[in-house]
Amino acid sequence: MDDPNADTEWNDILRAKGILPPKEEQSKEAIEDMYVEALNARKQEEESLENKTLDELDELEDELEDDRIIMEYRYVHKRRAVKRILKRRKRMLEMQQQAEKDKYGEVTQISKPDFVKEVTEASKECYVVVHLFKDYIPACKLMNQHLAVLAKQFKSTKFLKIVSDQCVPNYPDRNVPTLLVYGEGDIKANIVGAIAFGGMNMTVSSVRKQLAQCGAVPPEKDQDQDGDKKKKTIYRSAATAALSSDEDEESDDDRGYY
Repeated sequence: MDDPNADTEWNDILRAKGILPPKEEQSKEAIEDMYVEALNARKQEEESLENKTLDELDELEDELEDDRIIMEYRYVHKRRAVKRILKRRKRMLEMQQQAEKDKYGEVTQISKPDFVKEVTEASKECYVVVHLFKDYIPACKLMNQHLAVLAKQFKSTKFLKIVSDQCVPNYPDRNVPTLLVYGEGDIKANIVGAIAFGGMNMTVSSVRKQLAQCGAVPPEKDQDQDGDKKKKTIYRSAATAALSSDEDEESDDDRGYY
């Protein structure tokens, strides 16, 4: 005959249906026995330590100390490993985000119909530098060379060029090279004439310095470190006025490019 007190699946079914009485909880005597057994084990351990010599106790202490050191080493090593993994993941994410921004790298020529899309709209996501130029003017050729170098260095900035009188009708040749800097969907700076960059002595560094002042590219290390705290200068000239006055002559489809 099956034991009604046995812990079986069949007995559980019978108990659920009320055929067998509920399983008895562990008796008070059994709990007391377990408690006494634990006390005896603790007493035996203490007696074992009392019977050990000083050398044996020192050896046991060294073993316990070694275990503690190993545990601490494992804990520190694990934390360092986690930090290295997190740092590596953060670096990979930063590289991925930078790669998404570094998508230009050259000076691209545009025409007036492209201006809104390539300049105004694009500047909502990145800085855009537009060179108003004429091919036959030496300073413009020099500027294009320097901008090509900067475009390769700062691929997250969009560098464009457009023939000056195609952008602004009757734009005076004496005003080129002119750099228009756009950011956040609006014009940030209008730098007119070669003299602002050093004339025919202009360098990549002198062009970069002007662009850095309006945030289009990072400043060089030897530039004023407090430059970011100062209010950025916005150059206004006849070019801006020409762009504004030209708007009145254009149809609605051609508006909004400056």
